Amino acid sequence: MASYTTVPGSSSFITNMNDLGLSAFSSRSSVFSIPKCRKSVFKKIVSVMAPKQSQREPATTGSVKTAMTMTEKIMARASERPQLNPGENVWVNVDTLMTHDVSGSGCFAIFKREFGENAKVWDREKIVVIPDHYIFTADELANRNVDILRDFCLEQNIKHFYDIKDRSDFKANPDYKGVCHIALAQEGHCRPGQVLLGTDSHTCTAGAFGQFATGIGITDAGFVLGTGKLLLKVPPTLRFVMDGEMADYLLAKDLILQIIGEISVSGATYQTMEFVGTTVESLSMEERMTLCNMVIEAGGKNGVIPADATTFKYLEDKTSVPYEPVYSDERARFLSEYRFDISKLEPLVAKPHSPDNRALARECKDVKIDRVYIGSCTGGKTEDFMAAAKVFLNSGRKVKVPTFLVPATQKVWMDLYSLPVPGSGGKTCSQIFEEAGCDTPANPSCSACMGGPKDTYARMNKPMVCVSTTNRNFPGRMGHKEGQIYLASPYTAAASALTGYVTDPREFLQ
Repeated sequence: MASYTTVPGSSSFITNMNDLGLSAFSSRSSVFSIPKCRKSVFKKIVSVMAPKQSQREPATTGSVKTAMTMTEKIMARASERPQLNPGENVWVNVDTLMTHDVSGSGCFAIFKREFGENAKVWDREKIVVIPDHYIFTADELANRNVDILRDFCLEQNIKHFYDIKDRSDFKANPDYKGVCHIALAQEGHCRPGQVLLGTDSHTCTAGAFGQFATGIGITDAGFVLGTGKLLLKVPPTLRFVMDGEMADYLLAKDLILQIIGEISVSGATYQTMEFVGTTVESLSMEERMTLCNMVIEAGGKNGVIPADATTFKYLEDKTSVPYEPVYSDERARFLSEYRFDISKLEPLVAKPHSPDNRALARECKDVKIDRVYIGSCTGGKTEDFMAAAKVFLNSGRKVKVPTFLVPATQKVWMDLYSLPVPGSGGKTCSQIFEEAGCDTPANPSCSACMGGPKDTYARMNKPMVCVSTTNRNFPGRMGHKEGQIYLASPYTAAASALTGYVTDPREFLQ
């Protein structure tokens, strides 16, 4: 099967897509390597690049409006400009600024240094402060950071501060939420057509709602606190068209691992990654969040998915703030367009020590593991745990390695104990996990995803091999610098827990 794609103002590709086990095409080379556990296999790909089309000359009479992408439209609205082009630098009005305990103290200090000790923030209702990273620890510096958040929010009367005071029982803290990127969505701070900036690289998760969402540093955040504005460069857009029905053993994590494996961890540097196609349209909001969450792992500035009925349904009971979705024009200019036939995709993993070190899960069946970790903003949502429970339920077996479960938010934690798993006869995730011999679901937080203090739950304090639903597998990411992390979907993580080896989930789902 051949796929021919023409992108206005960009390139066209002719690709041989036979044997698409790991497939899609690459715009950068005629040969690419598919990582395996024991050896590399090379597949020829025919890639014919058309000459770059010249930009259309403006008409000599009247006014001509150039078509724009979603990201360009959002930034044009936010900068009060009728038209924007990639590469332009514009002052953007920010709709929402988010910070958490790791970065908050730094950006608050910069704000006071630059604007004055008695300065007031630009808008107390547009700032969201979410302690989530290093919460359930005895580390004094980590605890101090949360105290700094609290003092600042009380001083500035910040409306959306999700505080935690009693770390011995998170349920005693009605305001505490958990992981910021999931809490932002659950609390209605993610809205189509708006600009959301956060002092965390995975702020791009919110692009699932059709908004411009990206991570910024503490200096930029300190400036936004005082002005509500930030100077941003308009990124060019890469479009990823995913069509075909997803098999019942695939999840959005497999989709994004496929894409990152295709373009590399630098393949979208300071570019927008726009996701469209019938496969994307079929995804739930939580799955779309997984897809956009790992855009930063490809170097992307932001990820974005067009808002549709699924988006609007999710937001119905979460926000009363008006919003206006935007969509890419038919003749919008994309830097490149990639097409994938998802019906031929197989379960994937990213081997140590890079998210683009892609391999088929079945090719790593001889990799013995020491533990499994299911959690984080990428893999700790309700649907992620439902997926893992489905594998455990179908197998009827117990796990062979320690399996740690960390709900992203307090709401997810409650779902594990209250929502019945389909086909289980009324059993909840927590019951299925207990029967499978998993660890008891932990306090909702980022936990071991970023390592953290030595007493962080499930942190790897010695060299281990872990299959994880998190988003990064760099050396030291989850603790010990010699630890080995295999990134995988909740399906693959649960299947691996049952065997003690990296395992293709089809073993238990078909």
